[in-house]
Amino acid sequence: MISKSKIFEVYEDKARRKLFTLNLAPGKRVYDEQLVNQNNIEYREWGPYGSKLAAAILNGCNNIFLRKDDVVLYLGSASGTTVSHVSDIVGKDGFVFAVDIAPRVMRDLIFNCEERENVSPILADANRIKELMERVSVVDVIYQDIAQKDQVDIFLRNINAFLKKDGYALLAIKARSIDVTKQPKQIFKEVRERLEKEMIIVDYRTLEPYQKDHCMFICKKK
Repeated sequence: MISKSKIFEVYEDKARRKLFTLNLAPGKRVYDEQLVNQNNIEYREWGPYGSKLAAAILNGCNNIFLRKDDVVLYLGSASGTTVSHVSDIVGKDGFVFAVDIAPRVMRDLIFNCEERENVSPILADANRIKELMERVSVVDVIYQDIAQKDQVDIFLRNINAFLKKDGYALLAIKARSIDVTKQPKQIFKEVRERLEKEMIIVDYRTLEPYQKDHCMFICKKK
């Protein structure tokens, strides 16, 4: 039985520990996810092995600070797995700027989200703030999933450029992309210390067993 979870716009089957969002594009799948119809409402299963945000929720995150009608800057959108669920969450009156630097995955994103009018795919480098400013507005939430050595720098620069006052920002950290010679726990500690200089850390979750050597920071702009 699917019911509302403690997180806004996210649903769950508690017995099977499965997450769902309301399908903004009924009848359409993005990544072969299961579609479930209950009481004439269509839900999309949200798998934690393909989405770090779903993994964070199943690992105990109590609030992801995404709401209906929010405007979101999504950095590192890839082919659109998590983007599509963020699209479901913010709904038809919300909006998602979905940014990625790779042309191949951008083609997949455009195809996967063509039925979603609240997603704007943007082929761009998240490091190039001035170029993004021509295409992105101030946003309520920033979500970043970029596997680069300077991923924390990119995150903070985009927060300073686009996040509204008192907005929230979510950072998925891939430890091995920062330094393969250090243990992930040490990387996570160093990232926390860096973030705390500029942000309020609201929540922190490692993503095992769903995502190896990853963690999620949820921050609020001071």
